[in-house]
Amino acid sequence: MDIVEDFDELREIYGPPSERSLKKQLSRFDNHCRAFIARSPFLVIASSDPSGRCDASPKGDAPGFVQVLDDTTLLIPDRLGNNRVDTIGNLLARPGVGLIFFVPGLNETLRVNGRACVTTDAILLEPLAVKGKVPRSGIMVAAEEIYFHCGKALIRSDLWNPEKQLRRSEFPSLGRILADQIGGISVEESERLTVESYRTRLY
Repeated sequence: MDIVEDFDELREIYGPPSERSLKKQLSRFDNHCRAFIARSPFLVIASSDPSGRCDASPKGDAPGFVQVLDDTTLLIPDRLGNNRVDTIGNLLARPGVGLIFFVPGLNETLRVNGRACVTTDAILLEPLAVKGKVPRSGIMVAAEEIYFHCGKALIRSDLWNPEKQLRRSEFPSLGRILADQIGGISVEESERLTVESYRTRLY
């Protein structure tokens, strides 16, 4: 197996980046970035723990759920989840994050890299309430690198094509998967708990 371990070797394989790809990187949110974030109902946030182990977590809500506070700062509400606090726990020790925003129907994505912290500031969080429920915390991101990513990956994957969507019957439910993986619980009870969580613990 040939393993690439030297950056110069990597450059020999790929060549230099195009001038256009370097120039497109911004340090502030312009009108295009703000408009994309306002239309995005979904993002993935990547972080790492003190040992360097990485984690990527999905975040989603109605379009515009991420607030652009100023030209370089975002606020992401942390809604109810499984209380593992993988991402926000990582940020306490290693604040570096990478975000990728998606807008259904668009093949391009928006990438934001920067440093993040966890806030419980009521003045910031109360405007993010949904159904009267204020998020317990928010992830505040100070952006350092901002750029639109071309649509090649989503074009190749044909991600938004409804004809390519998997029918629910073609893959086991989460309740069944967890019953198989964890054990000690029936599939029926596991599925009931999953449905109940979706119904009562979105916010």
